[in-house]
Order: sequence, then C-alpha cells, then structure tokens
Amino acid sequence: MSKNIKLMQGNEAIAEGAVIAGCDFFAGYPITPSSEVSEFLSSRLPKMGKAFLQMEDEIAAMGAILGAALGGAKAITATSGPGMSLKQENIGYASMCEIPCVIVNVMRGGPSTGLPTLPAQGDVMQAKWGTHGDHAIIAITPSSVNESLYETIRAFNLAIKYRTPVVILTDEIIGHMREKVVIPDKSEVEVIDVKLPDVPPEKYNPYNYTSGKVTPLAPMGEGYRYHVTGLIHGETGFPSQKTDVIQNAQNWLIDKIYKNIKDIEKFEEFQTDDADILIVAYGSTSRSARQAISMARAAGIKVGMFRPITIWPFPEEQISNLSKKIKKVLVVEMNMGQVILEVQRAACGSKIYGLHIVNGEPITPDNIFAKIKEVSEN
Repeated sequence: MSKNIKLMQGNEAIAEGAVIAGCDFFAGYPITPSSEVSEFLSSRLPKMGKAFLQMEDEIAAMGAILGAALGGAKAITATSGPGMSLKQENIGYASMCEIPCVIVNVMRGGPSTGLPTLPAQGDVMQAKWGTHGDHAIIAITPSSVNESLYETIRAFNLAIKYRTPVVILTDEIIGHMREKVVIPDKSEVEVIDVKLPDVPPEKYNPYNYTSGKVTPLAPMGEGYRYHVTGLIHGETGFPSQKTDVIQNAQNWLIDKIYKNIKDIEKFEEFQTDDADILIVAYGSTSRSARQAISMARAAGIKVGMFRPITIWPFPEEQISNLSKKIKKVLVVEMNMGQVILEVQRAACGSKIYGLHIVNGEPITPDNIFAKIKEVSEN
C-alpha cells in the first residue's frame, strides 16, 4: 500500500473515502456535527466533474440522492440528530425500492435539538427501526479516523452489492478528532462499481425474490424500462396485492441481508482469549474501553472487548459464542441502553451489566475501569 499519509478529521476521512469509492453525487443540508462532510465534498466533487447539491432541507436531500442513485450514481448524504429523523420516510422508500445509497449520521445528543455540539450514541436503534415496517438495514460504526475512511468505501460496496441503504453511524468525537490516515490508491482497495444487468432490456426484471441473488439496478436512461414504487410490488416493480407476492417481497428485504450476514458483518475481538469480563463497546466509546482494559489487567483483572464494526445486522452469533466462556459482560455506550438489549438477547446465561452516560461528555477510561472493578467484585 502506498504511504500517502495525512492528518485528517473524521468527517474529512469519510468524505475522502467517498471520493475513493467513486462517489458521483452528494446532496445534503448543513447540520452540526456532520457539516464538514458536505463542506469537503462541495470542493472535491465539482472539481472532478461530479455533482454537489445543498438542498433546502433533509427530506429533499434524501430524495435527491435516491433520484441520483436510480440514474446510476454512487450517492451519499450526511446528517445528524433531527436531520436523520427527517430522512426516515425516504430511507424506507430506499429499502422498499432497493435503491443503493450511503447515509452518514454523525451522532449527537437528543432527542429533538438536544446537544448539537456534544457526542452521543443514541441513534443505534433508530438506524435499524427508524423507518416504519419490516425491513433490514446495514449500519457501520467506525472507531477511528482511519477506519472512517475505509468503512465508507465498504459502505458504498455493500450498498451496491445488496441494493440497500447503508448507514455510517459515527459520532461527534470521531467526526471532529484528527488522526493519521493512510490514504490508499484506488487500485489498492476493492471498489464495486455500478454495472448494467447481464440480460437485455426486454428480459430485465428489477426485482428477483426467488433466485436468492440481488438483481443489479439498471441505471435509468440506459434502455432498461421498469416501474419504481414504494408500494409492495412483484418482480416487475408493479404493485401487487397477491398474498404470495407480498410474502415473498417482505421475506426478500430481510433475507438478502441476513442470509449474507457472513459477508456483511465485521467485528474485532481484543484480549478475549483469557478474559473473565467481556466489554462490548463500539465507536468512540471502544477507544476508552481499550485503555480501561489495560488499566484493569495491570490491576490483575482479566478483561477483553468485543467491538462490532458492522452493528446491523447485529453480530449475535459471536456474542453468543463468547458468552459461553465469559459469564460477565459489560456493555458501554453513550445512551440510556440500546445495544445492551441486543447483548442480553444473544448472551444467554451471562450476567449483563451496563454503563450508560448521556451527559454530553465522553465515557472515560476511568469511568469504565471503576465499573469493571464493581463488576469483578459481584
């Protein structure tokens, strides 16, 4: 890998990753603490002959990237807090119509206007269930500036491969901190490009619920005529009220993600081989957890960490396997308790503890170490 090294902010790294992934189109509305993503791309994309649009609001921004994606563009938007809430109806449309796109949510405190300039991790369940109805989603939680770049590239790849919206769940800490980033050449990373279907237009169906394979989305304007609707539809794209079609369509939205979970999931285990206590942490909180583990081991307490990088679909198999040998699990997150519910479901037989701080300050290694000592004594 070439050594193109820069000192970058997390939001800048996301934008740089988008450029490397071949992003053609950004639409968004400025909102703290995500605005640097749009600021960076507002400079880069036009210089490359690509499109940047500042829209009148978050609803329009989400609609714009869906239109661009239907035209064959690799499209991204970035937002936070109330902006993510406004995008939800169009995220549901993207899910139903299987439109690939990337949505960056730099999390801040909420609800409502909340804490615009301070960090939180309160949007984890919103990422999965923010839009209505049964559907599946892919969501990624980077924990460093460097990882933000590479996970953005992966987000674009997953969006195209599975024709789905992909959410990058970062937070104000990761978004605004600066770290060393190794910027790869495009030839050094996998980039999945938009491609035409391998059948002629007259044989093309935009949806295929029974083959088990995701049909490539034909860019509009290339001779492939098809219907797009948020109504439940058959394989031609036209609405249907036939019970078998409805069931197949609903199953497909879930199955195309969960039956490919081994390809989609990504996680890190840290010092879990001999651990008596397992910490589950993600995003910026996992950085404090790593330091707390060093503090605990220096004090003679064997602690390890499981860090989901793909947080949706949730890596329940890995949690379940770890819980069979580690009977105390501490979930650390900057919310009132969201991922802990998933851990409780997956880690049957383990005693689950939570550390939840939502005062606008990062959870520190000292906070976590104090909780580790408490857990070790129970």
